[in-house]
Amino acid sequence: MKRITALLLLCSLILTSTGVVTGCSKSNSPKLLVYNWGEYIDPEVEKLFEKETGINVVMSYYEQNEDMYPIIATGSQKYDVVCPSDYMVEKMIGEGLLAKIDYNNIPNIKNIDPSYLKSAEQFDPGNQYSVPYCWGTVGILYNKTMIKEPIDSWGALFDKDFIEKNGYAGDILMINSVRDAFAIALSYLGYSINSTDEAQIDEAKKLLQEQKPLVDAYVVDQVRDKMIGGESPIGVIYSGEAIFTRRENPDLEYVVPKEGSNVWIDGWVIPKNAPNKEYAEKWINFMCDPEIALKNFNYITYSTPNKAARELITDEDIKNSPIAFPGQDVLDRCTTYHYLGEKMDALYIKKWNEVKSVQ
Repeated sequence: MKRITALLLLCSLILTSTGVVTGCSKSNSPKLLVYNWGEYIDPEVEKLFEKETGINVVMSYYEQNEDMYPIIATGSQKYDVVCPSDYMVEKMIGEGLLAKIDYNNIPNIKNIDPSYLKSAEQFDPGNQYSVPYCWGTVGILYNKTMIKEPIDSWGALFDKDFIEKNGYAGDILMINSVRDAFAIALSYLGYSINSTDEAQIDEAKKLLQEQKPLVDAYVVDQVRDKMIGGESPIGVIYSGEAIFTRRENPDLEYVVPKEGSNVWIDGWVIPKNAPNKEYAEKWINFMCDPEIALKNFNYITYSTPNKAARELITDEDIKNSPIAFPGQDVLDRCTTYHYLGEKMDALYIKKWNEVKSVQ
């Protein structure tokens, strides 16, 4: 996702007291306040939206759902539109933090593949609060010239014999995300990625603690550049990033392990306290335009749920990419995250902190 854009170079960046980086704005223009993952949109799309609507986009960024949530929950900063992941959408709906979307203002919803709307109903019944933006899987990216044996299991991150045999102990790039890290460990152990069984979660925690000496760094965005540059032999990555890295370095291979993984959907939502709900719905409708969705897909390389945009893809390799658009055999072993409740949220975070605190 994370290319430094020309737009950011043109703006004076401000580090707010909440730790959020916010772009520059035109003080006399109507403003749309967007809270999004870093570089999760083609900067040209922002300019096109501004040109078409006369509304100035003020973009702020976060790296994890858990970084975004308290900002919205406390109202310490108000945003018009946000792009959380499935389980976080479910949590925010349950806590009454989101406004219902008026689909009379989203005619381009017709371009979203009904199958993704159906999938989104797992966390947003009736699609009342969110519109799918991007989707993908979580898997392993490895360098075939640095690791000689093919990888098909999460064991490549935990099996000390395999790791030592292939010579990458201490070089693993592990994902710095509570749910993703535990999902990987739980899947490897044969448990659900939505487990609420504390004994299973403790077993996953122990596995992650034992893994820590084998880890070079806990990262999210940085895995892409390190893998492209050949600095690291293996890491956990989101599928959209894998597409980009493999374009840059053909020695890299992406796999969704046989034990299963997460298939996620990120969607646009409108906070209940949004200053400009009308602008937010204009933005969501604009994002669902096929040409705009295609521009975003080409830039961020994350799979689009926009069926009309996919039909416009001219590169047959990408259009039929098993990473961008995996087959049913892969999807059948993947699961969507669910919000597990406040108590389980706290438990997962506590266990993750215990993993990270291991010396």
